[in-house]
Amino acid sequence: MLVISKEILKCLNDAGYKAYMVGGVVRDYLMGVDTIDVDICTSATPKQILEVFPMAIPDDEYGCVKLNYKEIDFEITTFRVEKRYEGRHPVEIEYVDSLEKDVLRRDFTINTLCMDCDGNIVDVLGAKNDLDKKILKSVGNPNKKFIEDPLRILRGIRFASNLNLKIDKQTLKAMKKNKKMLNEISYNKKREELDKIFSSKKCKDALKLISKLGIDKELKFKNINKVKYSNNILIIWAQLDVLDVYPFSNNEKEQIEKIKYLFDNKKLITDKYTIYNYDLYLLCSVDKAISGKNIDKINNIYSNLNIKSSKDIDISVNEIIELINREKGPWIKEVIKDLEKQIINNKLINNKENIKDYLRKRYIK
Repeated sequence: MLVISKEILKCLNDAGYKAYMVGGVVRDYLMGVDTIDVDICTSATPKQILEVFPMAIPDDEYGCVKLNYKEIDFEITTFRVEKRYEGRHPVEIEYVDSLEKDVLRRDFTINTLCMDCDGNIVDVLGAKNDLDKKILKSVGNPNKKFIEDPLRILRGIRFASNLNLKIDKQTLKAMKKNKKMLNEISYNKKREELDKIFSSKKCKDALKLISKLGIDKELKFKNINKVKYSNNILIIWAQLDVLDVYPFSNNEKEQIEKIKYLFDNKKLITDKYTIYNYDLYLLCSVDKAISGKNIDKINNIYSNLNIKSSKDIDISVNEIIELINREKGPWIKEVIKDLEKQIINNKLINNKENIKDYLRKRYIK
């Protein structure tokens, strides 16, 4: 990744422009962490970048250029100062020919580290020292930074927990002072950042920090101190009880409702009919979050189920309709559900004749 990134920098250098890798890629390199995201900053304007890389695509919304180079995606941004914000977005920017001015617009010092095409680290704000001391510090006035973009509060929590950093006093104070500004951020944007937090192995540390700062109230979280970690982020969302607050797809809503049901009815996690109705991976993930004691039992029960789906029932829908002699309608779903329960619980043998006898006795008058 770094080798290919340096090729891009060299192309811009050869065209007469300054260019650097900046932010997370350099930070992670110094920490020995693998990264797939590479941001590049340059003195070249978007128009000049396109002259060097004609295959690149301008991103008018953010004034940067997106480049796919050797099957890797890069974002190249011109050195700039952000002169005016509306909400969390800069609406007035000015291109500059100064790396020093450009890094001042960034959020935290650890994200201002740069690297040139020869692999030399450029550290304008003493970020390497902060990284060595494991300190997360805002660039410049932290109050101003969080007012410009309140989402930086959540980003700071993510960096601090993921990288095991201590937030410096002034930055922490500003987070607390400006936490109510998170209400100005859409729940879509907040969810994007929270998904990144929840997908981290340091999620528990992040949740503790959110609770410590009192931000859980701004985020509408419930029971934050009782959340059990899972690598399935929907299991974390389900425990926070925010289904009616944050945006979720219909499929996610269905999954969250199932997860909440299992947390509220833990004893049913090894029930045959529950195991039949639930996705096996989801069921085991929930059990792992709760205790992890029943995973072998769940898998064993699943392996020995008489049927794995309604398709395994030894009678077709058309045969049921013909036997009961009713027009096709919603009732058929209830009959199938009844047959599933009877077969799963060993009260009915999955054999066509046995099933027909059961249907005659129960549904034909």
